[in-house]
Amino acid sequence: MKVHTLLDLRGSIPTFIYITDGKYHDRNILDVLVPEPAAIYLMDKTYVDFAALYLMHKAGSFFVTRAEVTIDYEDVECNNNIDDRTGLRIDKTIKLRGPKSKQLYSEILRIVEYYDKEKDILLVFLINNLEASALEIARLYKNRWQIEVFFKWIKQNLIIKKTLGAL
Repeated sequence: MKVHTLLDLRGSIPTFIYITDGKYHDRNILDVLVPEPAAIYLMDKTYVDFAALYLMHKAGSFFVTRAEVTIDYEDVECNNNIDDRTGLRIDKTIKLRGPKSKQLYSEILRIVEYYDKEKDILLVFLINNLEASALEIARLYKNRWQIEVFFKWIKQNLIIKKTLGAL
């Protein structure tokens, strides 16, 4: 069983819950979710589906997701005005190059790399918001951890054997 949950960070309240069997791929949940204009969706990289992300973009929604290591893209523009003391490493706009990817998502995207020294990990984000600062993006993504806190609360307070899959 997988529980896919959309959590509104303004109150840590779920606004969408979808339960599937274990064979249901996480990214398919984006076909069920109706994106809200101006909403910002923070997602794990298992949810990367360029067709669905493009529909979110066209709906006026924003997304921040972890980028796959194998993503094929070309640089459009690089922001070289980065203070690496903040943890930022790269901020650039890109176009997808893979034949299928660029067909499914033809708009410009953004890649932000952030080194989290607390966890000693380099995080690479894929974003459709070209206006927010790179540091805002990194800080925003940290809020995604709230979904894990929510699942922990569920496991401690409700009788559920397993919960998997967080949006």
